[in-house]
Amino acid sequence: MPTQGKVVITCAVTGAIHTPTMTPHLPITPDQITAEAIAAAEAGAAILHLHARDPETGKPDQTPEAFNRFLPRIKQGTNAAINITTGGSPYMKVEERVLPAAQFKPEVASLNMGSMNFGLFPLLDKYQDFKFEWERQHLEATRDLVFRNSFKDIEYILETCYENGTRFEFECYDISHLYNLAHFAGRGLVKPPFFVQSVFGILGGIGTHPEDVAHMKRTADRLFGSDYRWSVLGAGASQLRIAAQAAALGGNIRVGLEDSIWAGKGVLAKSNADQVRLARKIIEGLGMQVATPDEAREILSLKGGDQVGF
Repeated sequence: MPTQGKVVITCAVTGAIHTPTMTPHLPITPDQITAEAIAAAEAGAAILHLHARDPETGKPDQTPEAFNRFLPRIKQGTNAAINITTGGSPYMKVEERVLPAAQFKPEVASLNMGSMNFGLFPLLDKYQDFKFEWERQHLEATRDLVFRNSFKDIEYILETCYENGTRFEFECYDISHLYNLAHFAGRGLVKPPFFVQSVFGILGGIGTHPEDVAHMKRTADRLFGSDYRWSVLGAGASQLRIAAQAAALGGNIRVGLEDSIWAGKGVLAKSNADQVRLARKIIEGLGMQVATPDEAREILSLKGGDQVGF
C-alpha cells in the first residue's frame, strides 16, 4: 500500500512521569487506561505506548500482572499497534523493566538508548500539596538520579525481546544516544528500519529549541540515511510546537499524557484523544495524512497484531 506522505501518530497514554496531583485526567486504573487507549486510537493514533500503574495510588507498576489487566482488552478494542515500555520508571532495574515486553511479545517495545540525569524535581515548585506522599518523593529523588541504560542493559533488552519479533521505539534523549544506536547497528544487533523517537525537553537531555530539533534530525540523517523512521516527543508545553516542526520536516509524532498534560497554553488536556486530535490537525494542515495502524505496520516493518502474546 502507498505510505508516502503518511504520518504515524504514537500516543503515550499514561507513562511514569506525571502524577495524579498534576491532572485529574491522568489514567491510572485498568479501566481508565483501556478507555483512554481505545479513544486515542479512534482519534488517529496508530501506535499506543503503554505503561501500567497501581490503580489505588497511580504509582508506576511494571509487573506483567498489571499490564495483563488491560492489554487483552485494548487489543480487542482496536487495531492499533501496541508498544510496551521497557523504560518503566527510572528507579527500576532493567530486569524488572523488561518483564512485560518479554512475556507479552508486543509488536513494539520502547528502548532507552543511554544513561542520563533525569530531572523531574523542578515540578515540585508547581504544587504545594500532593494526593499521595510517593509523588513528592518521586520528584524530589530525581535531584540525585541517574537513569541507568548502560550498554549491558541495552544488550540485555535486545537479547530478551528480539527473537520474539518485537521491534523497538529507540528513545533518544540526546545526540549521544543516536551514536549509541549507530554502535548497535554497526554490530548487527539491531535491524533497519530503526524507529527513532527523539525526546526533547527532559532536564538532563537535549532542549526544545528549534535548532535542537533540527540538529537531532541532521545527525540521524547522517548516521542512518534511509534506514530509519524519525519521530519526535516534545515534553510539557513544547509538545505541539515540536510536533509541528517535525511534521514539516517529514517526521512522525508522539503525543499523550505521559509526555504532556496540556492541550494548549494553560489548558489541561481532558484526554489523550484531545492531544491526538491536535496532532492530527497539524498533519492535515500541512497537506499530509495520518497513517492507519496497518500503514504504520508497513512503514515500521512490524510483525502484526496476530503475533503478540496477549
